[in-house]
Amino acid sequence: MTGSPLRVRKRSEYLVIQRDGRRASTPAFAFLLRARADESGPALGITASRRIGNAVTRNRAKRLVREAFRATPELWDRRLDVVVVVKRPLAGYKLGDVVTEWRAAVRTISRQGTAALADRERREASTESRVANGD
Repeated sequence: MTGSPLRVRKRSEYLVIQRDGRRASTPAFAFLLRARADESGPALGITASRRIGNAVTRNRAKRLVREAFRATPELWDRRLDVVVVVKRPLAGYKLGDVVTEWRAAVRTISRQGTAALADRERREASTESRVANGD
């Protein structure tokens, strides 16, 4: 996929990221970060529940998240799956507001991304040791 980010689409993918991912939060968003094997670029998934508003409001929130994700490539390691959970209605938010909020949380996002990569290395090492021991 040239030009567009990879997407997290299947429920099973969301559940794995939710189970194994690291969490970082801002006032309006929660980020679930999980490392994967390939470096094809960060994969984005978005969750906006009905609590956020009607379909028009949720879709606007998802469009804002997608644009902010594209506008902030420096925040996302190429080996991460990222699920952005919209925690509250984004009425009055503009793209610049979302990007500013995300950039203000760069240290937290970076720290949790690094931890997610370390988690992946531990999972791989654990799998390799089980295979070597014949388990």
